[in-house]
Amino acid sequence: MAAALATVTACGGPGGDPSPSSSQGAPKARDGAVARTDAISALRVAQKETGGAESARIEGTMELGAAMSMKQSGVLGWGDGVTGEMEIVYTGGSMGEALKQSGGDGTVLARYFKEEYYANMGDGFAANAGGKHWIRYAYADLAEMGGASGEVMADQIQNGTPQQGVNALLAAGDVVEVGKEDVRGVATTHYSGTVDVTELATTNSDLGEDELAALRKQLSQSGVETETVDIWVDENNLLVKKVERADTANGEMNSTVYYSDYGTEVAAQRPAADDTIDFRTLLKQQQGAAS
Repeated sequence: MAAALATVTACGGPGGDPSPSSSQGAPKARDGAVARTDAISALRVAQKETGGAESARIEGTMELGAAMSMKQSGVLGWGDGVTGEMEIVYTGGSMGEALKQSGGDGTVLARYFKEEYYANMGDGFAANAGGKHWIRYAYADLAEMGGASGEVMADQIQNGTPQQGVNALLAAGDVVEVGKEDVRGVATTHYSGTVDVTELATTNSDLGEDELAALRKQLSQSGVETETVDIWVDENNLLVKKVERADTANGEMNSTVYYSDYGTEVAAQRPAADDTIDFRTLLKQQQGAAS
């Protein structure tokens, strides 16, 4: 925006009379600045309304290099930490193969709570874990014992809310309104932008300092240098669709997520204690078996 306004100023002729070139260039620069300002204003409203809705039904797909391809569906809330239940189906990649080799079918049921989440690994896993189907992952344990990848996973789960996509665009220096589009029968406005991690500290960002720091950490931990983000917002200023594309430390990432039924009830119950093994305990058992 600052560069566009500088262009307008530089095009003025002596005495304020516009030259022929300025009469064409100034409106374009000014229109670009106004367009970005309008987009930012709309995204700020979407950020507030989407965050304030506190829950939604979520459906999406993701591909990450050779590591995985997956689809997910369920309901998540974010009023006080991320809570809810998602079914995750690994359709390919090394993670999906690992699950199948352990006796599973590639499907994991995940239940999320403020300080932890649980994953049902299936009957194949239970056969080798004393009949226990669920693994409990405390986020603090993931960060402490899972190394860098564990810290990344914990951070992404705890910050995996719909408004994060809006935050990413607010941090982009080139956000634009693409136009009006229909998404699954819903009238929406499409916005697009590119986030450059190396410029997040200096860019004319429209995020607060804490939000900017959280976004920078999340992208840097994943080995992302630039990320392209597209979002679609409905007439109620709620996020309907988000598409992210980036090159990461684990390969090319492509993610598409749809959001609906905002404000829906979130019901997730912790699994029975006698059907659950703690990640910390499991890790110690595996380390003992390997020694």
